Amino acid sequence: MIDAPTPQSFPLDRKGFEEFLTRAGIAFTTHEHAAVFRVDEGHEIKASMPGAHTKNLFLKDKKGQLWLISARQDTVIPLNRLHPVIGSDRLSFGSAELMFETLGVTPGSVTAFGLVNDRDRRVRFVLDKALDDAALVNFHPLTNTATTAMSRDDFRRFLAALGVEPLVIDFSTVGAPAA
Repeated sequence: MIDAPTPQSFPLDRKGFEEFLTRAGIAFTTHEHAAVFRVDEGHEIKASMPGAHTKNLFLKDKKGQLWLISARQDTVIPLNRLHPVIGSDRLSFGSAELMFETLGVTPGSVTAFGLVNDRDRRVRFVLDKALDDAALVNFHPLTNTATTAMSRDDFRRFLAALGVEPLVIDFSTVGAPAA
């Protein structure tokens, strides 16, 4: 792990996040664009950027455990069947206030990169196997007016720098009938 940002710097904004990546020796490229709030927006923006694009869900279970799920944008996430697979209680969406408190982002900007702001490691991270297998991944850099791309290896370095070990799930098998 690298030196964590100082408590005064939380939550990190995009500039602080990019400084964190640079200090960690993580290569990245950021593309500016108009604000994109939902996965089904910005197809023309995404078409010009190589790599896997993402959707990110901030969830809370009935026991209060927080979850962040990052998946390829085309992955189907069956929330009603997911809780036994990840070892949670029933899941629902977390509030905007809780999202900002833990990840330092607002709705429309949810991103795995928000884990940099989860100082107390309250959020458990679930990663789509299809996204984990992608050579290049794209996430918002704590704001939905840009997209940051990095290699799979650099994304893993980012998680390791935070001390985050993702729970990798193959969503194509969640809820599938037993063979």
